[in-house]
Amino acid sequence: MTVQVLTDVAELRSLLHSADPSPVVLDVRWQLGDPHGREHYLKEHIPGAVYVDLDTELAAPPTPEGGRHPLPDPAELQAAARRWGLTAGRPVVVYDDNGNTAAARAWWLLRWAGVERVTLLDGALGAWRAAGLPTEAAEPEPSSPGDIVLTPGRLPVLDADAAAEVARDGVLLDARAAERYRGESEPVDPRAGHVPGALSAPTGDNLHPDGTFRDVEELAVRFTALGADDATEVGVYCGSGVTAAHQIAALAHAGIPAALYPGSWSAWSADPDRPAVLGERPY
Repeated sequence: MTVQVLTDVAELRSLLHSADPSPVVLDVRWQLGDPHGREHYLKEHIPGAVYVDLDTELAAPPTPEGGRHPLPDPAELQAAARRWGLTAGRPVVVYDDNGNTAAARAWWLLRWAGVERVTLLDGALGAWRAAGLPTEAAEPEPSSPGDIVLTPGRLPVLDADAAAEVARDGVLLDARAAERYRGESEPVDPRAGHVPGALSAPTGDNLHPDGTFRDVEELAVRFTALGADDATEVGVYCGSGVTAAHQIAALAHAGIPAALYPGSWSAWSADPDRPAVLGERPY
């Protein structure tokens, strides 16, 4: 089944002015090592956009077993989605200010929870600015609470054992930067390296320099060269299940389904019984 992953700036602008109901726009301003997402949002955001806190609304508290960003409790995710104004059937568009590498976490979670009409703003906030469209600094007036009913489990997930099986029998993609895959750099997690059998596929390579997604054909060539196609079991992980969601969005854009390993390297590396491979080879 083809999944609409992206909404472009022109389409969002039109929907905000003419659609009934207009989409809920979510701003997921987050980057690793930058705790000031809300301040960035308050400085500048798309008019009417609602701020979403990735650490507290799109994840449960960290644990060694679950990693730095475990999946949130479904009831708490539903309560958050209602605060954002989500209602049944109302479209949702999410963005950040970094090529949607954080916003994709909200895209994936909402799809996992049964929200079908959710897309990423292609090019994120940078594309909105580049089009000369207005931004605002004021926080919007709270909208009426939504009544969305979430039904989690609509997208596949992997635990550590299942990720190891996919690495052995299918294709497991590591969405982190290549130097972290090779183990040359590990800024936040307990050990350096990668899951045995995993292939390096940095998330940044999904994007053009301006932060828009590469064309479907380009992405299909990229992923099939790694052995990932719609006939192969594909899994994705990163550091903590955030940028891996961006990889899953890119795969979906190319028509390739994939499962997320939410614990990702932060959970794998915290288990001393899990092996880690150093270097550029899978094993």
